[in-house]
Amino acid sequence: MKEQRKKQLLWQVPFLVLLIVGTVLIIRQQQSIPYQHHTGFIFGTVYNVTYQSDHDLQQEIETELKKVDAEFSMFNDTSTVSRLNRGEHPVLSSMFLDVYKLARQVSEKTGGAFDITVAPLVNAWGFGFRNEQMPDSRQVDSLRQLVGYQHLALKGQELLMNCPGMMLDFSAIAKGYGVDAVTQLLSRHDVSNFMVEIGGEVTTRGVSPKRLPWRIGVTKPTDDSLQVSNEYQTVLNVTDRSMATSGNYRNFYYKGGRKYAHTIDPRTGYPVQHSLLSATVLASDCATADAYATSFMVMGMDGARRILEQEKGLMAYLIYTDQQGKLAVWFSPSLEDKMQ
Repeated sequence: MKEQRKKQLLWQVPFLVLLIVGTVLIIRQQQSIPYQHHTGFIFGTVYNVTYQSDHDLQQEIETELKKVDAEFSMFNDTSTVSRLNRGEHPVLSSMFLDVYKLARQVSEKTGGAFDITVAPLVNAWGFGFRNEQMPDSRQVDSLRQLVGYQHLALKGQELLMNCPGMMLDFSAIAKGYGVDAVTQLLSRHDVSNFMVEIGGEVTTRGVSPKRLPWRIGVTKPTDDSLQVSNEYQTVLNVTDRSMATSGNYRNFYYKGGRKYAHTIDPRTGYPVQHSLLSATVLASDCATADAYATSFMVMGMDGARRILEQEKGLMAYLIYTDQQGKLAVWFSPSLEDKMQ
């Protein structure tokens, strides 16, 4: 019996040695593969892509981003959104349909706090692709008649906008979807270590060039319309997750001694006025994180926490002002081990 065990061990040892040597060689090979970094301009903001690969994929990355821009950019006269806003009836691509269906799903789950038809109100308050004058209450009431995702309907591959004058605005989900599109491209090329970031919306996989988890900062929400502040409220270890942040501390203006922030509540027609300053959301994909980050800024603290109780796949880091006017933080319990 003992002799039989000895023989088994003698046969197993070479296999174990080969396994160890093979593992070491694979690790060395992975470490020798360089990290590429590309940066550029898309969707009116800057993108950064860092990934480990022997192949330069910049051209393919830019092609993918241009596809997303061609669907959702309000500044591109030939985009699908621009054509819809002019009253045309283009045949919708699978990309457009995917994003539209996700947007509608988030609208339904948030009771209309997220709404891609909010464009007329965003423009009227001076934060959209058409900068207009501050509206009075009568104008707001009139524009609200053009807002409501319930007035949209799909008929095959055509989108019906049932109120003349409606306009679509995908800016609160398109950047996140752009991140997802590049993520899918890198995955198709079997890239396992990367970070994709567009205007602050991020997805990571694997490890950073330092062989550590990716660390992403959450900006401290101080009034910064010039976007020069780099002070972080916290740093999160974000690995194999997507993260998006929405806040009212960069895009705003003062008029008559009052601050008007860019987050417009589609349900009231007015810029939000509550204690929530910044909402960072982590989800399995970046388009979802992007849409919910905007939704939370509309809903405020109580509404955001209510959604988080229902949507177990989401995590959030919320920064707000307390009753004394000081910065305070609330975060999902599952985020605690990810904070630096």
